[in-house]
Amino acid sequence: MGYRMVVVGATGNVGREMLNILAERQFPIEEIAAVASPRSTGDEIDFGDSGKVLKIRNIEHFDFAGWDMALFAAGSEVSKIHAPRSAAAGCTVIDNSSFYRMDPDVPLIVPEVNAQDIGSYSRKNIIANPNCSTAQMVVALKPLHDAARIKRVVVSTYQSVSGAGKSGMDELFEQSRNIFVGDSAEPNHFTKQIAFNVIPHIDVFLDDGSTKEEWKMVVETKKILDPKIKITATCVRVPVFVGHSESINIEFENELSAADAQRILREAPGVMLVDKREDGGYVTPVECVGEYATYISRVREDPTVENGLSLWCVSDNLRKGAALNAVQIAELLGRKHLKKAA
Repeated sequence: MGYRMVVVGATGNVGREMLNILAERQFPIEEIAAVASPRSTGDEIDFGDSGKVLKIRNIEHFDFAGWDMALFAAGSEVSKIHAPRSAAAGCTVIDNSSFYRMDPDVPLIVPEVNAQDIGSYSRKNIIANPNCSTAQMVVALKPLHDAARIKRVVVSTYQSVSGAGKSGMDELFEQSRNIFVGDSAEPNHFTKQIAFNVIPHIDVFLDDGSTKEEWKMVVETKKILDPKIKITATCVRVPVFVGHSESINIEFENELSAADAQRILREAPGVMLVDKREDGGYVTPVECVGEYATYISRVREDPTVENGLSLWCVSDNLRKGAALNAVQIAELLGRKHLKKAA
């Protein structure tokens, strides 16, 4: 017997990817509902490659009673209104928005990192999915932290436009095309031209000069991994359609050689080490699209601190950074708590 599943925000980039991954991983489903805003009601959407077509239902009128789990991928405002409604009806929420991430009564889960924390979901019947850039970074950091205890992390991100939704992807495409034909490339969604450019600004600015995206990486990593870790982040939007990259510098309490780090990462859950010290011996965003793994390359010792390493981290932000992590949480919840599937 399978689960009755709901995907909220099914017409967006992440919602579509959730449907794809549920189908790919053959999640035990008895029934599935695709839910979105009123303007999409009645539209049809594929349930991955299963051959099944789903008709979009209106979130405003959807009754969550009798459903087991709802994967939310529709933004904070939708989660603020409808996630408590779902949770109160007995349908456990796995929320991809930022709204519940720092709520002390809501666990923030990356299954490879802190699966043990999922039990506290019963306080509100809600589980939070972390920010895309945080998710891939903590998958890389966790096994190294277990081995040598991380003191400090300095991370610079190279985040694709899909992290800003379909409008971000459309803007990169349209600006690139316009530049080639000599037309204007004025920004609309982003603050500056994104085609053939990089923008060191994601989300709003805070009083200390950091952006909210940078703040998210700091506070979410502390909640998921260890509150004692010191973190500083610089988050940059780059002209890549899908796939976030990160340059991560780590300072440890104890000695950890590059060779030992490579050995640890090679065996770590969710990690794929591709680290050949030769031309092309590393992974780039283009190569990670559609993949489940968090790819690690360029592992090397940092001689400027006593126990330091630097590495390169790449992942499909629509998958591990969002949809895949949500489905993995659903799988974990099913195995450990709901235990409904045969």
